[in-house]
Amino acid sequence: MGTATGLARGRVTGPSHPARRIEAVAFDGFAIFDPRPVGAAAEAVFPGKGADLVAAWRARQFEYTWLRTLTGSYLDFWRVTQDALAYACAALRLELPAEGRDRLMATYLHLDPWPDAMEVLRQLRAQGLRLAFLSNFTATMLDANIQAGGLDTLFEARLTTDQAAAYKPHPRSYQLAVDHFGLPRESIAFVAFAGWDAAGAKRFGFPVYWSNRLALPPEELDAPADRAAAGLAGLPRFLAER
Repeated sequence: MGTATGLARGRVTGPSHPARRIEAVAFDGFAIFDPRPVGAAAEAVFPGKGADLVAAWRARQFEYTWLRTLTGSYLDFWRVTQDALAYACAALRLELPAEGRDRLMATYLHLDPWPDAMEVLRQLRAQGLRLAFLSNFTATMLDANIQAGGLDTLFEARLTTDQAAAYKPHPRSYQLAVDHFGLPRESIAFVAFAGWDAAGAKRFGFPVYWSNRLALPPEELDAPADRAAAGLAGLPRFLAER
């Protein structure tokens, strides 16, 4: 799959590595990119209302992804995010000028990697693991953040739900990783940021590591992650133990 970022291709060359069950890792976008600047931007545009706006915006953002998947009316994540912002502002009686909308939306193109991400990703690549994004983000959103974060040599692909026309947790979205890597599900670990995504990936059949940075309880969906931790530092050990 061609991209504009010159993403790394295939397996790392070099010393041989011992056989392992996990051969590839797929990451949700927010497992790598820190979304907190969105809150800071919202507070700058709407002083004193930023937290309320982000809560309403994020809730509607993912509700729209699920509703559009269920109703067969898919639109990409950039459009869904913009529509959710318009709704959240209307619900909170906030006037949203075009300049404010553009400033808030642009934040999604300038998300820094979490502080522990780069070291862990380099370690996984050095161990011969194949890495890819599996994200609701559009290709443009992923490419912008990959390039800004200096991650283009670490990931061999950025898989976006646009390719499946179905958002996570629809099985068709997770199937993108199986098709790309050419591996069975049990050989592809999935790293989630949201509890519902962890549950969806687990039900699909992936070994799942939940980077639960918000310290949230697991979802009551009868599909707990195989490992939950406060960040990515424990991911290499989780993969080695599988």
